[in-house]
Amino acid sequence: MKNEEYTYLGGLMQGIGSLLTGMKTTIKVYFRKKVTEQYPENRAELKMFDRFRGTLNMPHNENNEHRCVACGLCQMACPNDTIKVTSETIETEEGKKKKILAKYEYDLGSCIFCQLCVNACPHDAITFDQVFEHAVFDRTKLVLQLNREGSKVIEKKKE
Repeated sequence: MKNEEYTYLGGLMQGIGSLLTGMKTTIKVYFRKKVTEQYPENRAELKMFDRFRGTLNMPHNENNEHRCVACGLCQMACPNDTIKVTSETIETEEGKKKKILAKYEYDLGSCIFCQLCVNACPHDAITFDQVFEHAVFDRTKLVLQLNREGSKVIEKKKE
């Protein structure tokens, strides 16, 4: 009533087959192209994957204009109050009142990178960029004002 797999030769053959399967995998991986990134040395050529959520960004055009209309939907969608939108009401030449963005503050230190603010924005005014180096000694440097181009503290280093 002995089963074939429990015999001495059956167990030996199963062990050798398992060893050859492992060796085949090892040899295949050994000859594969290496993907190791030399991080601090090759910082300029390092590219994160497309869906990476780095720093929140408000794209500006060449006239330093952005698409934000200060609706506050991103502020309401944020689960931990990372975003603070301050708006002003001005009067246009036609005599109509218009709400404009006065200040857009973003606290990178408390952001959980959930992307709810980006999904809530109806005008695609905010996006996540590829910046991933957020280490600072003072947490106040992590509070960014996004509505002014060039006022961001953390910028991608060009070397």
